[in-house]
Amino acid sequence: MNTLSDITPIINAISENYSPLSESCKTDIQKKAKVLILEKPAILVKEGQFADKAYFLIKGCARAFYLKDGKDISDWFAFEGDFICSINSFFLNIPSPHAIETLEPAVLLELSRDHIQSLSDQYHDFEKLINKVVVKTLLQLQQRIVSIQFETAHQKFENLLKITPDITQRVPLTHIASYLGITLETLSRIRNPKNRI
Repeated sequence: MNTLSDITPIINAISENYSPLSESCKTDIQKKAKVLILEKPAILVKEGQFADKAYFLIKGCARAFYLKDGKDISDWFAFEGDFICSINSFFLNIPSPHAIETLEPAVLLELSRDHIQSLSDQYHDFEKLINKVVVKTLLQLQQRIVSIQFETAHQKFENLLKITPDITQRVPLTHIASYLGITLETLSRIRNPKNRI
């Protein structure tokens, strides 16, 4: 696991894409954050672990997943420009009910819960940024619930492609199928126009 010394461009990108940050806030983030360079897929959070870190994806993709009755069920995908953490563990300080792993070589910005709390207490602009991250996550989860309840398998897959057009090149189809709540066979049929019903 390597580290990257100059994280200024990363923090600037977060400031531009989420919510503007003051120069003093950016400087403090740089002091507290750590950049992880993962040359191959890696587990970031293990199931049952107390997880007090949040990650911003600079490069690569990650997923959160459950192991239920011997089945691996994907719950959340994150790509460049997204944050990911074990929400339950991070906010409630309980063992994580799921695991988080990177699916390809990745570069991530890591911030601990203590550092996020400290920065939020000190800087209103950072607190505003965290609120935007939380709202974005809530909206994504709400859309996922609507999708599960009301959309056909084909609609679920098409909407996923609208959000992340290259997901089938980056994420194994078994993970995509479990995320959509469909079988791998159904996903294969949907992806092949000749076999669509």
